[in-house]
Amino acid sequence: MVRVTPLDQGDGATAQIRRLGLLAGQCQVPDNFDQMAAEQIAALFEEA
Repeated sequence: MVRVTPLDQGDGATAQIRRLGLLAGQCQVPDNFDQMAAEQIAALFEEA
């Protein structure tokens, strides 16, 4: 059995509010992020 209850928000002074998009526009991820250093990483696995 499970009981689903809301999280306590506290008194406001100590409660942290998580905001989505907090750093929107302040950082950038390169388009080739998933391929960065791919050759170097592959070489680490190929060395035995």
